[in-house]
Amino acid sequence: MDKWNLIINVGRCENCHNCVIAERDEHVGNDYPGYAASASLTSEASIRILRRVQGAVPMVETTYLPVMCNHCDDAPCMKVGGDAIRKRDDGIVIIDPLKAKGRKDIVGSCPYQAIIWNEEQQLPQTWIFDAHLLDGGWPQPRCVQVCPTDVFEAVKLDDAAMSAKAQREGLQVLKPELGIQPRVYYRNLGRWEQCFIGGSVSANLAGVMECVVGAEVTLSQGERKIATTRSDDFGDFRFEGLATDSGRYRVDIMHKTGQASRECVVTESVYLGEICVA
Repeated sequence: MDKWNLIINVGRCENCHNCVIAERDEHVGNDYPGYAASASLTSEASIRILRRVQGAVPMVETTYLPVMCNHCDDAPCMKVGGDAIRKRDDGIVIIDPLKAKGRKDIVGSCPYQAIIWNEEQQLPQTWIFDAHLLDGGWPQPRCVQVCPTDVFEAVKLDDAAMSAKAQREGLQVLKPELGIQPRVYYRNLGRWEQCFIGGSVSANLAGVMECVVGAEVTLSQGERKIATTRSDDFGDFRFEGLATDSGRYRVDIMHKTGQASRECVVTESVYLGEICVA
């Protein structure tokens, strides 16, 4: 049977909050019996946009990560909520607006912190994949409809086809170590989870500091050479895809004008600054 999945394109989100606003517009003050009670304007939004800032001026990268209910096949919230939470045949998880009344314990069961507490309704609530709209004939949830940068893709496939698509396109899930089979996938998740080492190569040429184009830059860890690149037209270089807290690295720079080396410890992304080779 085909089931709903959401793909989030990391790097496309520009923090416009259109998805958050659309979800608030859909649910605040609007009651959908069987799906969700009306949301409260004073409660948190069921879609959150997380922010990660890496590096230092002038080499700074800001990444935004939308997070919502992952509609997990082995959802921890269902184990806590019992019959107050159900999993539909199309993969969507629904917190019953009647049976979940007063069940604040359900809020803490989500490892993605995607269940919020509606104090006015005394009810745990989450993003329901706009199931009420899909059941009414909509081809996609509102977050897909309103996003100006195509961050979201809603796809309805059987499990085998979705698994093949994820493998083929390099899609990943958050917290895979939990084994809870989430139905929200991320493309280019490395932009959120990994680090970079960067710097800018310059040289003092006839008393003038100039950026150095085409310098050979090598990244090593211990005796192991990891990667080699060249400085661009602005003298900048960057090594991406490094794990957080991955230890000490050495950067060696070679150019006809001279050479230089720098060391750093990676806990988060590192900008080495301007490195003069002559």
